[in-house]
Amino acid sequence: MKTQTKIIHEGEYMAEVEVMMTYSDDEWSPYLSIEDAEKLDAVRLALCQNDLETASKLAKIYRLTPINC
Repeated sequence: MKTQTKIIHEGEYMAEVEVMMTYSDDEWSPYLSIEDAEKLDAVRLALCQNDLETASKLAKIYRLTPINC
């Protein structure tokens, strides 16, 4: 198992979510646990609903600012 950071982008927000990746010799490797997959879904849903309080309990949240050159 190895900790990995997954990035979720929704609207003007981005989240860094820490998950555990499981590696094995089968063809499905690497994969997430059900709990980590649900955590990613929960963060994405919270960001879609602008529920930053919930999202910030599960991930590190950033507000993205466009740069006009």
